[in-house]
Order: sequence, then C-alpha cells, then structure tokens
Amino acid sequence: QVQLVESGGGLVQPGGSLRLSCAASGIEFSIYVMAWYRQAPGKQRELVARITSGGMPNYADSVKGRFTISRDNAKKTVYLQMNSLQVEDTAVYYCNGIFSRLGYWGQGTEVTVSS
Repeated sequence: QVQLVESGGGLVQPGGSLRLSCAASGIEFSIYVMAWYRQAPGKQRELVARITSGGMPNYADSVKGRFTISRDNAKKTVYLQMNSLQVEDTAVYYCNGIFSRLGYWGQGTEVTVSS
C-alpha cells in the first residue's frame, strides 16, 4: 500500500518559517520525482517545487529564494523548507510522487500565514 504522509503545517505569522515533511512508504522512493503542490481556497492546485531522483530542484517563480526542497532517500522523506512566508502562501500543501506512469498524492497539510 502506497502512502505519502505530510506533516509540519500550521499557523505562522508573515515573515516566519515552516518546514514541511512528506514520508513515503510502499514505493521505491529513490527513483521517484517528488514535488510539493499547493491549493489556495478558490484556486487551482499549483506546483511549488520539484526535485528529481538525482536531487535537482526547481521552483515556481513565486517561491524562488524563499523555499527549499530537499530529499532524504534513506528516510524516504521529502522536505519543503519555507522561509519569509507571506499571506499569499496560505494553502493546503500536497506531496506528490511520480515515476513513469505512476503517480501518488498525499492527503495535504494546511499552512496558514496570518498576523
């Protein structure tokens, strides 16, 4: 059974930081491209950051310089370090894993940026 389980969301003030984690099970994690998406209320889900199996990251323009994606293949976990958070970053954040035609989603973790 494949599971992607996110954690680390919560309420933070503007300018603050959070670190999201996504623990995978049931997949050969090291060969998967892992990504974080987010969906704000009333908006479409959008890609935030992606990291290849080889560890190469790329980011949405809106988070470049503020967010960092990383992975620990030994722990089967992908992380999203979010710094300088803005109100506009408020969303449910989803973990995604893709390999060839296989794709999986986590259940999401909510991030609220508010003063």
